[in-house]
Amino acid sequence: MTTLFISDLHLDANRPAIGVQFLAFLGGEARQAEMLYILGDLFEAWLGDDDPNPYYADMKAALRKLADTGVPVFFMHGNRDFMIGEDFASETGVTILGDPAVVDLYGEKVLLSHGDALCTDDVEYQKIRAMTRDPAWQAMMRAKTIEERIKIAIAARQASLARGETLDDEITDVNQDAVKETIRKHGVDILLHGHTHRPAIHELKFDDRTATRIVLGDWYEQGSVVRWDADGPRLETMPR
Repeated sequence: MTTLFISDLHLDANRPAIGVQFLAFLGGEARQAEMLYILGDLFEAWLGDDDPNPYYADMKAALRKLADTGVPVFFMHGNRDFMIGEDFASETGVTILGDPAVVDLYGEKVLLSHGDALCTDDVEYQKIRAMTRDPAWQAMMRAKTIEERIKIAIAARQASLARGETLDDEITDVNQDAVKETIRKHGVDILLHGHTHRPAIHELKFDDRTATRIVLGDWYEQGSVVRWDADGPRLETMPR
């Protein structure tokens, strides 16, 4: 059997084609999988588990149907859906993983991450990341009305887009020293992540060893998936 990995779908009612492909994926290939891992940014924005957004409700129901077939589904927070909580997990049947997480895949230890924590050259973003992952900050946000959270999210997104236009690509990509240190710390030879929207398989040589970094792509134009079985991983696209 095959274990599937996806990330960076950025599901949103304004991008209906992504949702259609995702629902087909959940109702098709994913039902034959051994496990499904979603490594963050499943949603374009998640304002809290109490968000009544009907579009997101349909996606949650589809995840629940998959989990009810017996396929374990694991979710890791991204930089867009870091406020997903236990209510979401209970509704959908997914298991929330910490970031990073080490898993065993067919006898191989693999480190999973969303990937944004590795982008250490973007110092300003790392400050924002630390703030938004703070439980006290999240509790403060949940205490606000949905309408208030929507306004805050829109303003934050506009600021992020404006800021992104001024940054070099190298700054928004992972820092190689951070990658190597993370691999060393967790004692693995394979790192799998998303976030950067730069799908590729990189071979790293350091400390008299060879390690592999696999990067998932986004779903804006087509699906991106890692299919992993006893023969190893395959990074592949899924035409829409």
